[in-house]
Amino acid sequence: MKSETSPHRGIRANIVLVCALCANVGIAVAKFVAAAITGSSSMLSEGFHSLVDSGNQILLLYGQHRAERAPDTRHPFGYGRELYFWAFVVAILIFALGAGISVYEGWQHIREPEPLGDPTANYVVLGVAMLLEGTSWAVAVKEFASVKGGLGWWDAVKQSKDPAAFIVLFEDSAALAGLFVAAAGVWASHAWQDARIDGIASIVIGVILAAVAALLAREAKGLLIGERADPQVVERVRTLVASCAGVTAVNHVRTIHTAPDSVFVAISADFDDALTMGEGEALIERIETRLHEEFAELSSIYIRPERSEDALPARPNRKV
Repeated sequence: MKSETSPHRGIRANIVLVCALCANVGIAVAKFVAAAITGSSSMLSEGFHSLVDSGNQILLLYGQHRAERAPDTRHPFGYGRELYFWAFVVAILIFALGAGISVYEGWQHIREPEPLGDPTANYVVLGVAMLLEGTSWAVAVKEFASVKGGLGWWDAVKQSKDPAAFIVLFEDSAALAGLFVAAAGVWASHAWQDARIDGIASIVIGVILAAVAALLAREAKGLLIGERADPQVVERVRTLVASCAGVTAVNHVRTIHTAPDSVFVAISADFDDALTMGEGEALIERIETRLHEEFAELSSIYIRPERSEDALPARPNRKV
């Protein structure tokens, strides 16, 4: 089966990001207005949460734009991994701003609880926010489901090389969870006439954001350092090269993603000793042509003729 890169994948990812951005900007304004009217700590935390999410979507859109630049002499493999850098920045912002401000605001309202006001505005804003966030979340879930194939959701996140897809999914999931916590906090603080409960809800929202930020940072770190291509792709490359006349053995196939849809592959293969230098060069050209035809994501191919006994074995994975 021929491997293909969808020309619409980047467009769909942008739609997901723009949809989430529009929802978060509107929600942030509404939450801040409600927090100013009612003095709710959890609503203020949710406002900062939506504001941080809006900034994150802008950073990811910027990262996608920067990653599309063509290779040059300074960056011969392109700028695709710049998107991974901005994904890591997004994780840091979620932790430092989203989680940090939520926990701080919650603690302040526990120490110095404000008088309770009419919660009607909070409920209205939370209802509208749930509707908008739910819409954005549904778009993100639909998009991610369309690209995850037969993998489970968590396995798909770990295998994904496109951070824009799973970051929006994580953010929207955390946002919905935060909205339910905020609603519960507002209701409980009025039901029991204790404004400190609203502060506790704010801290819980901060903990949710911190957990999401840690997961995103872990995934972004792996992408930033460099991850191999899908194992099925690696095995198919190995099989194709091994089937070529003149190749006696494939020592190793090593890959690294230079962008979500771009892979660099280095192949060590043992050639028939009877081949002349010219025949070896022609064989390498034929192999490269077949690989490019079969795998659209292989942006750079390096083939090294090497005796099997001289090839260095790959080191086993180390636990981290």
